[in-house]
Formats: sequence, structure tokens, C-alpha cells
Amino acid sequence: MAKLTIRDIDVQGKEVLMRVDFNVPLDDNFEITDETRILGALPSIKHLLAGGAKLILCSHLGRPDGEVQEKFSLRPVAKRLSEHLGAAVAFADDTIGEHAATLRASLEAGHVMVLENTRFDKRETANDAEYSKALAGNAEIFVNDAFGTAHRAHSSTEGVTHFVSQSVSGFLIEKELEFLQDKLQSPEKPFVAIMGGAKVSDKIQVIKAMMAKADTFIIGGAMAYTFRLAQGYKVGDSLVEPKFVELAKDILEEAEAKGIKFHLPADTRITQEFKPTAETKVTAPYLDGGEIPDGWEGIDIGDVAIGDFEKVVAGAKTILWNGPMGVFELDNFAAGTKALTAAVAKADALTIVGGGDSVTAANKFSDASNFSFLSTGGGASLELLEGKILPGVAALTDK
Repeated sequence: MAKLTIRDIDVQGKEVLMRVDFNVPLDDNFEITDETRILGALPSIKHLLAGGAKLILCSHLGRPDGEVQEKFSLRPVAKRLSEHLGAAVAFADDTIGEHAATLRASLEAGHVMVLENTRFDKRETANDAEYSKALAGNAEIFVNDAFGTAHRAHSSTEGVTHFVSQSVSGFLIEKELEFLQDKLQSPEKPFVAIMGGAKVSDKIQVIKAMMAKADTFIIGGAMAYTFRLAQGYKVGDSLVEPKFVELAKDILEEAEAKGIKFHLPADTRITQEFKPTAETKVTAPYLDGGEIPDGWEGIDIGDVAIGDFEKVVAGAKTILWNGPMGVFELDNFAAGTKALTAAVAKADALTIVGGGDSVTAANKFSDASNFSFLSTGGGASLELLEGKILPGVAALTDK
């Protein structure tokens, strides 16, 4: 069901509480090392300020487990936000205490303030009603633009919606729903779903959901070894999930029965050491007996697999990519993910990169502008693709 967005409301002179995702990385000197999430929030923030909102921003940062810890303070974020807006941003050193209340009471239309880390209070993650009500305060409107936490029913994502007149999405969540939900309802064919990463268990529900829509699957990363094990191949010391071998067999059989093409890596880059200077080699193709010997583990797709996957991607009209092809953080294990990134980037297709490590790889080996959409959510992206209802979205006001 369609939800109200910040395009649909009048905020002039109204107190607006907005949940943003300011969970940014900080170094030992409390300096922000990646401001992507701050930049992502700017369009919604600027829109609300231009509309005359008295804007209060809240977010978590890290996992302080209900304790006040300086290393998880949002103060550096408020400072950086001020620089981007070219205006003062007030910062409250608490979320529902006296300082926050004083700043909220004096906030003028068209101005913004930031509350301290919501997770400094353990009631946040418990979705405590008393804390939710205090956090909502006198706000008439709640805006959720933190898709990365929309799958969590916390006070700042779901609880506060019970204590305001309207709850709407910001531009980020609006776009996430557009690409991960609306555009995949009836995707243009051929639709290729690329699944990678370490564990089959993390992606199994997405694979099952996409089997109703996708023509072709590409499977890479360590999860491919569980499928190869299911086919009876030796995978050496590669990461596998024995408990999911039978399920992998079922998926392969279902794909064959439905006529869905299921591409596993034809060959594998293997190593005996997990380090930047490690020796690597590529196995012969599996069908030619190229199994992974004991004492070796797969860490990337091989050269034949790269060529196979590039051809599949080139013919696609819709591509959903979630998960790398190998341990791309180390250059000597990154060839497969790098090649796949380039292939997806140049494809004449709607290209959706489903959050997490996939987005990191896309930004590392290409440019964001080369893809139709890069999701900001990790677990939230997966749950939405699985067809689950996200509490932070469900709680928003219907149109």
C-alpha cells in the first residue's frame, strides 16, 4: 500500500521529528571517514527546511548498548551537517532530557537540530512506549528516511509513529521502495538475479522470492561452494554450510523444473593463505574435474566463470545484484567482483545494487552514476526483497 511522503505534507511552522541514518564510521580522533549517509539525507533535510519545518533529527551510531559513550556521539555528525547546510545546527547532548527539551522549545521554523545517539538509552531498541512518547515530544509529523533501520521496530523507527498526527517517508525510503519493490513487481525480461556473499542462509529467502520473477540466477561468493557440494563436488577447505546442502539441492531441482537458468562458477580461484601476498591459482572447470583439493579454499570465481557471467549480464534487461563474487577487500582475491561490477555498470538494463558489500564493491570498482540504483540498506534490503513487511515502513501513514 502506498505511503505518504514528504512531498504530500505541509510542514510550515510545524515541529517535525525525522529519523535519519547517521550511523557513519569515525576514526580514533572522532573524525568522520565516510560521509555517504550524511550526503544521502541532505535532499530530504533541505526540502523540509525549505518548507519551514522546525526540524529535529535523530539517529543511532554504532552499538553503545544503552550506555553513553563518547566514541558513539553524534556531535561530529552535527558539525559536518552544519558545514554542508552552510547554517548552524544545534546539538542536544541528550535525546529526551532537559537540554533536548530546551533546544526543541526554542527551535525556529526553517532551522534544524540533532539529538544525541538514540541508542544511548536502552529503551530505544526495546521500542519502549514511554521513551517513544518522550522522543516524539511535541512533533506533529514524523519522517522516516533511515531505510537501513526500517526493518527494526525501535522507538525511533516505529514507536514514535503512535504519538504524532502523520508519519511519512523521506526521499531515500521513497526511492528504496520504488526500486526494490515497485520496479521488481513486473521486471523487464530477461531478469538476472546475481547472488553472492558468504552464506546461502543469508540469501535463501531472497532466492526463493526471486524464483517467481527471475529468468536467470548467477551465484558467486562462498555460497556457491554449498551449491557445488550439493552437486557432489569436492570443495576443499572452502566455506560451506552443511546444514543447507539439501536445501541447495532442492533449489537446483526447482530451478531446473521451472526452466530457470542457474549459473554457478565454472571454475574457482583458490588459495592456501588468507593474506594480500598469498599465492592463488584457478582450478580447471568443474565439469572437467576441476574440484578444489584439500588444504585449499575458494576465495573468488575463476577466469572461465568471469567470462560466463559477463555474457549473461550483457544480455539482461533487469539486474538485481546482492553480494560479491569473492573476498574483494584484498586485491589478489578481487578479480571476479571487479569484473562483475564493470559488467553490471555497462549493461543496457535497469541495474539495482541491493545494499551492503555490493554497494561497497560498486563504489570501489566503478561510479554510482553507472547504476540505476544503489540501496542504502543491508538487512532491510534483503527483508524487503524477501517480501517481508518492514516495521518502519508499515508504520507510515497510508495515502
